[in-house]
Amino acid sequence: MTQIQLNEQEQNLLRMGGLAGVLGSIIFIIVFVIVGVFVGADPTELDGWLTRFPNIRTARIFENGLYLLVLIIWMPHALALYYALKSKALAPALFGMGIGIVGLAIMAAGALPHIATTQLSDIYYAADATPETKASIVLMWQGTWAVFDALLIAGLAFMPLALISSGLAMAQHPDFARGYSWMSIIIGVLGLGAISVSMVDPNSPITAVIVFGLIIFHFVVGLKLFNLSKRGA
Repeated sequence: MTQIQLNEQEQNLLRMGGLAGVLGSIIFIIVFVIVGVFVGADPTELDGWLTRFPNIRTARIFENGLYLLVLIIWMPHALALYYALKSKALAPALFGMGIGIVGLAIMAAGALPHIATTQLSDIYYAADATPETKASIVLMWQGTWAVFDALLIAGLAFMPLALISSGLAMAQHPDFARGYSWMSIIIGVLGLGAISVSMVDPNSPITAVIVFGLIIFHFVVGLKLFNLSKRGA
């Protein structure tokens, strides 16, 4: 099977895109570590979100900032993957790249909830805050989180289709083994099932299936793109 040779600019594109995919996945794992070590489990009582927020505020800022960084650097990975696949499978590669970037952009729009919740926390802990005010802030906090959860689920809903399309494109490309294609398609199909459940029950932990699937996909395919970048013209 003939391998496609690359010029220097193409090598740089695949190298940068591949490293972006790998780095994004590693940073995402760090985000989970921050949550596990410094944030902890979600409170069982609604007002628990507010009462403990001052103690985890810094951790939340780092968590959300790194999460946004992941979504940003995964975008050039999507572009690099499209470039690598377009010569043999233009339609599925373009569709996968386009819908994937839209999904990442929607998720990025909801990546910084601490900006909104910090202001609510400041009002809650203000010296002149009445019990009625605090009760209202608790309800506003719940409504604010619901909006950010909606953005997350909406963004994740795009990602399984992007993975399936990319997998179909890989199946037509000589530089990608069948394993990469099947991995992308299987993760995408599992993601479709998970997001279907999440739309009915937004509190379901099954959303993690899509998230961890994205981490695996970007890491594995990122390594592949990086290895492809070593092929000179």
